[in-house]
Amino acid sequence: MKEPLGNLNKVKIRDRWPNEASDFTPWLAEEENMSRLGDAIGLELETERTEAPVGPYSADILALDSTTGEYVVIENQLTKTNHDHLGKAITYASVLGARTVIWVAPDFTDEHHKALDWLNDNIPGELSFYGIQIELWSIDDSRPAIKFNVVSRPAEIVREALATKSAELSETRQIQHDWWVAYRKQLVASKVLGSTRTPRASSWYSNSLGRSGIHLSNCAIVNGGRIDVRIYLRGRSGGDSALEQLLVERETIEKEIGESLQWNPNPDAKDKTIGISRNADLRDRKRWPEYIDWMVDMTTRFHKVFRPRVKELELVRPSEIDDSEDDQ
Repeated sequence: MKEPLGNLNKVKIRDRWPNEASDFTPWLAEEENMSRLGDAIGLELETERTEAPVGPYSADILALDSTTGEYVVIENQLTKTNHDHLGKAITYASVLGARTVIWVAPDFTDEHHKALDWLNDNIPGELSFYGIQIELWSIDDSRPAIKFNVVSRPAEIVREALATKSAELSETRQIQHDWWVAYRKQLVASKVLGSTRTPRASSWYSNSLGRSGIHLSNCAIVNGGRIDVRIYLRGRSGGDSALEQLLVERETIEKEIGESLQWNPNPDAKDKTIGISRNADLRDRKRWPEYIDWMVDMTTRFHKVFRPRVKELELVRPSEIDDSEDDQ
């Protein structure tokens, strides 16, 4: 006889986090949970500070989109959405210069859902508003698991239009934009990643690895005739210590990838990289299918090999090293 299936139970949010400010916000600000939230919407989020001062008020979480360097305001509540929190989120974003607002709540009213959609559709510029519904579920008596449901986000066609204005792009930027659109389309079709970023007219395109400050960064160097797939380790997030730990497994990692990799090719740089490159004439669009097949394949391999290792890293940030030296 087959083992019976368990019962899926919805857990009350307040049972886990009685207080939004003292319980939920500190939990969400933790690195692992910010990565979970970022994965749900295709952003690489890193906490800058909690209760960030905004005049006499304070934003729940001020985060950084580590792939763009732009600020993100996160407004939390553990009750049904209301006008007060929507107003706060917009005010905090304007004062702090954030380009993205994430509103987290267990229940969104139809009116607030429509308000976020309206903001995304009608506010010009590179502004994005996300509505994230949080749920807790358990199977029988297991520990509850968090689920982030995206109830509102910028429409993809709007995001792409805002990310690049084709009429104003140089030839190189246009090639880069079109390249990332084609690459992302095939990457999404491969179902390797749960979420992906909107393509921009840029030399790079990043994907999350589930850890703030570390991401899978792809490069399209038009004038240099090269494409890259890299693990990017930010210095401020402990790039040196991360590189040292990964180097211990260099032989095993390269065997699993199936290729020799370039380990920290620019040792004087604060940020560290591990990657692989190949020549590519991106002006020859007839060869794009070959190039994109290679990049998607390498992205798949890198994601499979590095993601579990990255999540296990014990990162030592420069500030922690400085503090320990000051104590001696």
